[in-house]
Amino acid sequence: MQLKINDIKNIIEKYAPPRLKESYDNVGLMVGDMECEVTSILVSLDCTLKVIEEAQQNKCNLIFTHHPLLFKRPDSITVGSLLGKKIMMLIENHINVYSCHTNLDSAQGGINDIIMEMLGFDSSDVIEPVKVDGRLEYRDGIGRISRLREPIILSELCNKVKRCLEIPSVRYVGNEFKLIEKIAVINGSGQSYFNEVRLQGVDCIITGDTTYHYVSDFEEQGIAVIDAGHFGTEWPAMKKVAVFLQNKIKSLGFENNVILSKVNRDPYKCK
Repeated sequence: MQLKINDIKNIIEKYAPPRLKESYDNVGLMVGDMECEVTSILVSLDCTLKVIEEAQQNKCNLIFTHHPLLFKRPDSITVGSLLGKKIMMLIENHINVYSCHTNLDSAQGGINDIIMEMLGFDSSDVIEPVKVDGRLEYRDGIGRISRLREPIILSELCNKVKRCLEIPSVRYVGNEFKLIEKIAVINGSGQSYFNEVRLQGVDCIITGDTTYHYVSDFEEQGIAVIDAGHFGTEWPAMKKVAVFLQNKIKSLGFENNVILSKVNRDPYKCK
């Protein structure tokens, strides 16, 4: 018996059911055939041209990403667009793409919880809980809130985020000596949840992709914000997801390899 794309789908969707995704999102098999036999799997945050080339070089016929390749329905698929070029390249090389996005963010044990664990925080509350049939006992939903066992000043928290997530720098607003007792973590781009967490009395929000006016307003309201980047708040957790996937595949009796992308990187550079 050979491992098939459908087997990977079953593993992932038991872990992070598609019904947990946000209404605007698109998850699941983006390109490919559910009955295709899997060679090796390449795990990446994004499906870039370099990642597709990396899959070819490593003889991986499945790319598992967090960000959907097809986030919005394309008007056309041609080599004249970046998306069209990627899709045609994938099809020509018989490479499948499966994406697990906001459902993986929301799932108990998913991206948000992994980042909380890496930072050493208890995931005590969910910012926006989601209840779905069959998972009523789970704590699913976007974002996590924790009251720290030991308060920490903002400058030390910034250093902790850099160290635990292995990132070179963070942006932050707030007095560096501000005492932080209650924090919110929203991986990726979490700005749309800021008002919700403000009402829950947090001292600091850790997320990525913040914009000037938003963080300026929150600084005036006495709430610190640590922007660790979209990549920085998701890729460290995807590495853990890759280990989970490899272990599940082995538990089913298969020997297929799960490989972490070496070319998937943060598009932002720091000097």
